[in-house]
Amino acid sequence: MHYYLFIALQAFCIYHIYKNQKSYYWFFIIFFIPLVGAIIYLITHVFTSGDVNKIQNELTSIVNPTKKIKDFEKKIQFSDTYASRVDLADAYFEIGAYQNAISNYEKTLEDEVQNSVYSYQQLILSYFQLKDFDNVLRYVEKIKGKPEFKGSKQQFCYGLALREKGELDLAEIQLKAIDRPYSNYSERLQLAKFYWSQK
Repeated sequence: MHYYLFIALQAFCIYHIYKNQKSYYWFFIIFFIPLVGAIIYLITHVFTSGDVNKIQNELTSIVNPTKKIKDFEKKIQFSDTYASRVDLADAYFEIGAYQNAISNYEKTLEDEVQNSVYSYQQLILSYFQLKDFDNVLRYVEKIKGKPEFKGSKQQFCYGLALREKGELDLAEIQLKAIDRPYSNYSERLQLAKFYWSQK
C-alpha cells in the first residue's frame, strides 16, 4: 500500500516539474532518491511559506478557537479600523458567539464611509441564528434592494423569518426565489417543508 503512495507522490512531483518547467535535475533527484527527493521538492517548490502559515493558523484556530479572537482584540486595541472590527466580528460568528458578533458588526455601521452591505448581511445571519426575527426583518430592509440580496442566504433567512411572523404569502415569494435546480439543497428542503406545512 505504501509503495503506491510513494509512486503517486513521485508522479505528482514529476508532473509538477514538467508543468511548471522547473530545472531538469529535479527529474534525476526524484528518480534516484524517490521519497526524500519528492519531499524536498514539495517543501521547496510546491508549498510556499504562505501555505505553511495558513495551515498553521487553521490548526491553531481548531485547537484554540479563542486565540484568533484574542489576536483580533489586540489588533483593535492598537488600531480600531473597519477591517479589524469586521475580522473580530467574523471570528465571533465562526465560533457561534452571535451576540458578540452582532455588537461588532453594529459598531462597523458607525463608519459611514465603508460599504456596509457585508455587515448588514452578517447581522441578518446572526440575528437569524438567535431567532430574533424582528431584527432579521429590520436589517433586511436595509439591503433588500441590493443585487447581493437576490438569491442569497439572507433572502432565505428573510423568507423563514416572514414565515415565523405569520406572513406566509410573502414568505413563499422569498423562499421560491431560492429554488434553483441542482443547488441550494438545504434551502429547497426548507421550501418543501414549508409547502408541506401549508396542507
